[in-house]
Amino acid sequence: GWVERESVRILARRGDLVISQTRHGFVCANAGVDASNVEAGLLTLLPEDPDASADRLRAAFADRLGTELGVVVTDTFGRAWRRGVVNVAIGCAGLPSLMDLRGTPDHTGRELEVTVVAFADEVAAASGLVMGKAARVPAAVLRGVSADGPVLPARELVRPPEEDLFPASPLLALTAPPVAPVGGTGAVPPQVVEEAARAAMAAVEPGALGPGLIVAASSVAARRRLLAALGEDGATGSVLLLVVLFVLTERDSDLALAVGGAALQNLVLALRAQGYPARWTAVPADRREDVRSALEIDDGWIGAGVVAVGGETPAGAASPRPPLDLSDLLRTR
Repeated sequence: GWVERESVRILARRGDLVISQTRHGFVCANAGVDASNVEAGLLTLLPEDPDASADRLRAAFADRLGTELGVVVTDTFGRAWRRGVVNVAIGCAGLPSLMDLRGTPDHTGRELEVTVVAFADEVAAASGLVMGKAARVPAAVLRGVSADGPVLPARELVRPPEEDLFPASPLLALTAPPVAPVGGTGAVPPQVVEEAARAAMAAVEPGALGPGLIVAASSVAARRRLLAALGEDGATGSVLLLVVLFVLTERDSDLALAVGGAALQNLVLALRAQGYPARWTAVPADRREDVRSALEIDDGWIGAGVVAVGGETPAGAASPRPPLDLSDLLRTR
């Protein structure tokens, strides 16, 4: 439907509610597609370029009224962790969308270190007090508003991917296609790997792995040795990191490998939840010794699987997978 057409990425679903990212970068419910305040059978979509719309309105006001006005185009969005909707800026012209107060003193004289005010959002929220959903008021004029700072469009309000702590819900991380890493093509930060390792070990009861051992091949040389041990051509391509999970052979090997699979899946999900594309494959039985030697791991360990972080997206993986027909796959007793 129109929600899918207007979405470039789905972040979460619950029933009929979809939280998605639009081509503008906005993260909102149902990609901003709305059936309210229009005739039956019609929908309203977000403007193609809200900042350009705001600028055309600003120019028209200047031409007809002979005065310079700041213009904010608004829509109602929900907010994470808070109930209710509020008007926010989706486009603006002639005023700063953000006011950076870092380096300025607060009322006690202390220097502000992190305060960046979403000025256009504050203007938008104020306008909502008189622009009710059914009030048929298309615009509001705010007087006496003091705006200090360079003029910035509303697109500057969109949080860049590298600052996003919640790139996807855990449920969608199971089926979502790999996406470009939030950090670009550089190395995967150690803290990202550490969080993923903790998630992997949390997949099973304490001690069930016996314990497990996770080895991250972060250097190009280590990745090449590992790929060669797996029978690959040794070229690392755009893979940023290879991670191998080992299990102890002194335990029941079948059980250990099954438990290792659960840990590997948690490892993948934790990486995806932090914004890094990841997928895992099992280490072939005839390659386990080669993999262990390539990474200089002591005897007694079996390589259960390898997780590739980054790399080329498999053909067809860029689009969401169609829903599975569960009629032959799910049985309830």
